[in-house]
Amino acid sequence: MKQSPDLIKAQEQMKPGVITSCGFLGPDRRNLIDILLEDESEVQRLGTTHRQIAERMKYFRDKGLEGLGMFEKVEDHFEVKVDSMRGQLPSPFEDHIMIEKQNTVVRNLKLNKEVAYTDFSIHMIEFHGFYQGKGSMFRIEPKELVDILELKKNEEKPLPDYYPSGK
Repeated sequence: MKQSPDLIKAQEQMKPGVITSCGFLGPDRRNLIDILLEDESEVQRLGTTHRQIAERMKYFRDKGLEGLGMFEKVEDHFEVKVDSMRGQLPSPFEDHIMIEKQNTVVRNLKLNKEVAYTDFSIHMIEFHGFYQGKGSMFRIEPKELVDILELKKNEEKPLPDYYPSGK
């Protein structure tokens, strides 16, 4: 699929040294539209939506905030810790938002697995369907999030909540 001018501009913003020193694409050399479409396909295959994944991420982040930087027990088999950093990051999609630097770690004690993510990742997933490029330092595979955060599969086939149009 041809990449829109807005996505070309966003991809330029994602390069190392523009917003962050390591960027958001890692060694992934595909066009942004191809990254978005592949992740959209995977999320649909998993029977969920980007918005549902982001909501579950926010749920754990909010529960972890209660622990004031220490691991907090959530439900019966999760532990969550949130660390806040100083500063904010702008969205490379130019949606005119600044995102707080905050890191969340969720441990699923039943699976003996954990996942770490940032508020930036939550925003990018929820509003843009963007999990970062393959090999990127902060890339999170959709399946990893669905499994570790124990998202329930929709009974009905979900419609995509994001169409990569560049807006």
